[in-house]
Amino acid sequence: MPSKMSSQHPLNDLNFTDIYLRLDTDAVAHYRAGFGGAIALPDADLPEAYFDDANALTCYLRENFSNDEAAIDYNGMRMRATRLETSRGETWAALRRLPHRPPPLERLGFIPQLTPLLEGLGRRSGLILVCGASGQGKTTTISSLLSRYLETYGGIGFTLEDPVEYDSEGRCGENGYCYQTEIRQEEDWSLMLKRALRWHPRYITVGEIRTPDAASQVLRAATSGHTVLATMHAGSMEEALEGLLQLAEQDDTGARAPLLLAAGLTCVLYQAFLPSGLYAQFMVTEADNPGSPVRALIRDRRIGQTRTLADQQMARLLQNGRIT
Repeated sequence: MPSKMSSQHPLNDLNFTDIYLRLDTDAVAHYRAGFGGAIALPDADLPEAYFDDANALTCYLRENFSNDEAAIDYNGMRMRATRLETSRGETWAALRRLPHRPPPLERLGFIPQLTPLLEGLGRRSGLILVCGASGQGKTTTISSLLSRYLETYGGIGFTLEDPVEYDSEGRCGENGYCYQTEIRQEEDWSLMLKRALRWHPRYITVGEIRTPDAASQVLRAATSGHTVLATMHAGSMEEALEGLLQLAEQDDTGARAPLLLAAGLTCVLYQAFLPSGLYAQFMVTEADNPGSPVRALIRDRRIGQTRTLADQQMARLLQNGRIT
């Protein structure tokens, strides 16, 4: 990559959301300008003023980036790095810029009526499932929720992440404390969930549910007095619930999966970035009401019929600021 000695600037000064660096040889880096989540942003070659720092970052990655995915700290920036090899045999790293701390709930872009509803769910136990496509801010949402819950309600929070993105470890508010763990191998999700329960946490976050044993452990934790915040890749709330059931049924949970999900679900939230902003759909179960309509439909495996109830909840929220 060429270098220009005058007017050099650190990458920290560049307004970017993603930057792409070639690792196997020298090449001009390119980047997406601005901060816009998953909203389509223009891609451009890196300005020459940033070549030196981009070279230094590339050298750092070549020497220290041994995994396919990791969170790194570089010159005051926190980034999530993913490495891949293209069909032409080129090796690239894509780096997504992250804040060091999760943003406040109020800055995520949800409609104003939804923020206090989500905050209040921290009083309950059960599963809060955040779903959507890749890059739609799901991890940011559960990280912000965890921070708000620990600051507001206190207790121990335990995270399972791949990789750790936000730095949330340590004291949160006066009575909350967060421990963060990073999952190294796929089969470790279930093992670390079991270990997390021995810490007696009030809150557990699971970066992504993608294995049958992890799905089964999440349902068990959600029905044993913990608040579990988890993400899943899905195109809708219904797809997320069906996907979770299908995974759990492959494990020893088996036919009990719908019963456990019906009993343990607190909220399912779907989110996506649109040009107009953050789009969200949600569905909340009634606390301490095993016979509520949402739970009954899940037990009977009639997931598709829950959309009507979700639409009714959204209408009530927009009309009077609450869903009951």
